Amino acid sequence: MSNTIYGPEKTPEEIAKIVEQTENSDQKIYPILKPGDWVGLKAGALSSTLIPSEDGAEVVIGYGMDTPDNFVFLTKQHLETMDAKQITQEAFTNLENYNTDFEFVEALNNKALASSGHDFSSERILSRTHMLKAHAMLEAEELLVSIPRRTCMMVISKKSDKDTVNKFTYLHNHTWNDDSFGNAPITNGLFIVKGGDIVGHIPL
Repeated sequence: MSNTIYGPEKTPEEIAKIVEQTENSDQKIYPILKPGDWVGLKAGALSSTLIPSEDGAEVVIGYGMDTPDNFVFLTKQHLETMDAKQITQEAFTNLENYNTDFEFVEALNNKALASSGHDFSSERILSRTHMLKAHAMLEAEELLVSIPRRTCMMVISKKSDKDTVNKFTYLHNHTWNDDSFGNAPITNGLFIVKGGDIVGHIPL
């Protein structure tokens, strides 16, 4: 795993101060989904690949802390006081404990589920427990999951009728192209989930 730097605008003193703040705070670390062309990667952000692509990654997982001022991605200095394995374990444990619920989507005749509007709604695709809940609610062996932007998640059965799939894809594209809420983009594609785990990704 590589490490994070805060870009050219911060001095080493400022970075040291941020590191000190995060070390002394009780802020929790969470996994954050980012597109493969995320600028943080060039700056050396701590990350792991979720969906590989021919020239690197389609979707990556970054790791960061939600501090009162802003979202702080982990730095090289953090790895001097924390173990990379410990960071990822802690992030996924925190995500597992971050509670989000599914609701049936009336606009799709209750054949779809939404779990949106929370900081880590989209990241909950990484929570097996959360996704197993979707399998049970939709009574589906395989799921199509849309997380075009952060805080958004929508799910249908992979065996949904054509009309439902078309509407679902339309809503995905609409969200992907709608930057009015300022939610960071993740991926213009659908995830295939089976048994609570991601098994594939369909680019749109």
